[in-house]
Amino acid sequence: VYKRQDLNISQIKQLIEEIGFENFYKDYFEWIKKEDEKIRGFLFFTEKLAFELIENLKNKPKNLPLYGIPIAVKDNILIKNERCTAGSKILENYIASYDATVIKKLKEAGAIIVGKTNMDEFAMGSSTEYSAYFPTLNPFDETKVPGGSSGGSAAVVGAGLVPIALGSDTGGSIRQPASFCGVYGLKPTYGVVSRYGLIAMASSLDQIGPIAKNLDDLILLFEVIKGKDEKDSTSVEFPIEKTKKVQIKSIGLPKEFFQDADTKIVNLILEKIKESKLKIKEISLKYVKYGIHCYYLLMPAEVSANLARYDGIKYGMRVNEEEKLWEIYEKTRDKYLGKEVKRRIILGTFVLSHGYYEAYYLKAQKLRRAIFEDFQEAFKEVDLIISPTSPTLPFKLGEKIEDPVQMYLSDIYTVPVNLAGLPALNIPIGFINNLPVGMQVIGNIFDEYKIFEFAKAIQQ
Repeated sequence: VYKRQDLNISQIKQLIEEIGFENFYKDYFEWIKKEDEKIRGFLFFTEKLAFELIENLKNKPKNLPLYGIPIAVKDNILIKNERCTAGSKILENYIASYDATVIKKLKEAGAIIVGKTNMDEFAMGSSTEYSAYFPTLNPFDETKVPGGSSGGSAAVVGAGLVPIALGSDTGGSIRQPASFCGVYGLKPTYGVVSRYGLIAMASSLDQIGPIAKNLDDLILLFEVIKGKDEKDSTSVEFPIEKTKKVQIKSIGLPKEFFQDADTKIVNLILEKIKESKLKIKEISLKYVKYGIHCYYLLMPAEVSANLARYDGIKYGMRVNEEEKLWEIYEKTRDKYLGKEVKRRIILGTFVLSHGYYEAYYLKAQKLRRAIFEDFQEAFKEVDLIISPTSPTLPFKLGEKIEDPVQMYLSDIYTVPVNLAGLPALNIPIGFINNLPVGMQVIGNIFDEYKIFEFAKAIQQ
C-alpha cells in the first residue's frame, strides 16, 4: 500500500484516512522489513509498540500534527520498555525504563514509532561502520557508507522507508549522513530540543534533531520536539518572535570552508546560491580551521566522564569471571566496548589528567569561545553562512575505517557549529556521479526559521 518512496506526511495522512490504520500498517511492516534488507538501516523494529500507539490513537483527534505517521528513532534515544543499545554490545540487553522527552512529545503528536535505527557505537563515528552490530549501506550506492553517526536514520529516510526520523548531532552526526543520503537534516540551536533520555556522548555538544525527505515535514517535526523541558536544565524555550518570517538580505561564504572540499561539490553549491539571487559576500572565520583540533580535545574529555558509568556493575553487560572490582571494570570494558570508543576514552582521560589539563583542555575551551565570537562577528555582516556539509562525496565501505584521522576530517565543516551551539541545516542540492550532495546553511542562535526560509528559496 505504502509502496512508494516519497510520500510526505500529508499524503500518508490521506492514505490512512482512505484505507484505515490496520490495512496501512499490516502491509507497511511487511514492505519495510523486506526493503530494509538492502540497506540495513534498522537495528530492530518496534512492531508491538507501533500497534499499541495505533490503538491509542483511535480516540484521539485526527488533527494531531503527526497523526498516524511512521517515524524511525536513532538507537541512543530511550523509549520505555524497548531495547536501547546505542549501537554497543555493552548495552545489548538494556531495556529503557522511561521515555525520552522527545519520545513523549512524538507520542502526544500522534506519531507511530516503527523501529530503532543503526548508529556508530555511542554516536562515535562518521560512517555507521563503528556500529557493534553491522554497517548500514548508502541507499544510493550499496558499496558506499551512509555517513554517521545517525547513518541508520538518514539511510531509512533516504530510501523512502519512513518520511521522518530522529537523529542526534554532536559534531555533524545528523547533517553529514543527511548529505550522504540526499535528505534534510537539522542540528538545532543547543538547548532548543531536550536531551532528557538521550544517551550522553559529549553533553555540551549533543543535540537531538529531525531528519526528513521533505522540508515541510522537517519543519513540522522540529516544531513537535522543540521547547523547554524541566528535566533538562540546559534546555530553553524557543522565542516566539524568532518564528516570524524575515527577509534574508545576504549570505556569507567563508573562504576557510571552501578550501579543502571536492571542487565539483563547491561548484554545485555556488551554482545553487547564484540561482537564489541573494547578495553573496566572502567572509573569513579565522578560528574555524582549528575547530576539528578543538573538538577532538573537548569531546573525548566529556566522553571519558560520560562513559565511566558503563562499568558492568549498575547495568549493561558484565564479565563475571574475576572477583576483584577493578578486574570486573577492566575486563567488561575491554570485552564489550569497540575500538573507536576505547580510543576516545583514552584520549579524553589523558587530556583531563594532571599536568595536561591546562595544556590541552583549558586551551581548547578558550579556543571554543574564540570560534563562537568568530561566528558572532560574521553575523554582523551577513544573515546566514553557507558551506559544503561534507568535504567529499560518500566514500566506500572500509575506505577510512583503519585511518581515524581521515574519518575525523569528514566532519571538518560541521564540528565548528556544535562548538558554537548554533543551528545548521543540510539541504540536498543535487547529485554528482549519482551520489547525493548536501549544502550546509548555518544561522545564528535561534535562527532556525531564517534557515528554513532560505531552504525554501533554494528548493523553488
